[in-house]
Amino acid sequence: MLWKESPRARRGPRPALSVERIVEAAIALADEQGLEAVSMERVASGFRFTPMALYRYVPGKAELVDLMIDRGLGPPPVLAGDKDAWRAKLEQWARALWDVFHRHPWALEATQRLRLMGPHELAWLEAGLGALASTRLSLEAQRSACLVLLGHVRNTAQFSVTLPRGRGNVSSGQWGAATRTLIQDHAEQYPRLLAVLSAPPESGAREDTLTFGIQMVLDGIATRIAEREAGPGTRRRAPARKPPG
Repeated sequence: MLWKESPRARRGPRPALSVERIVEAAIALADEQGLEAVSMERVASGFRFTPMALYRYVPGKAELVDLMIDRGLGPPPVLAGDKDAWRAKLEQWARALWDVFHRHPWALEATQRLRLMGPHELAWLEAGLGALASTRLSLEAQRSACLVLLGHVRNTAQFSVTLPRGRGNVSSGQWGAATRTLIQDHAEQYPRLLAVLSAPPESGAREDTLTFGIQMVLDGIATRIAEREAGPGTRRRAPARKPPG
């Protein structure tokens, strides 16, 4: 269902339902109430149909969620810049993923399992690899670099997305306040964590966690590229990144 071509329009009355309408309705429900709220029955009720009517279009919830993931991701951004601007392209790619996870927080949960990926999801990986295509990194290193960057974006988004009110859901602010209280109440067990919480902000511009991690990953990729360009047996430092502004 993820890969088949859309059927051509036929003459005659428009069908009461379609796969596209069902998927869009399921995404809207997940955006508002979370992934656990999505069921064939809930989606069908929105159209005033019975669940059996949906099964004519989608075999079940697992297939529906796969379709939701691919539709929710959408096509990747067109990465601007010349062929050697790999760093700017990968940062644009990472921030676009960040935006997707904040538009559809349920996608964090939905994409945690092994499954066959759809055309949009694979297109995102293709775009990330394309950003590194002009470098001398091996193909395996290019793949690993994209996955490491994706992992950072995912992990950071877990602590910043706004989840719908539901069972066990807390906001990032609530989580932070509760964790801070626990550390302060048990300061003797967690002296280093307490020191981090109590430290005054450093002077100058402070990078948020997302930006800090992106730059750390990109610095590592730049170091590996510099080593490849210098040849075997040689270690070179990566070019220093320019400060913001």
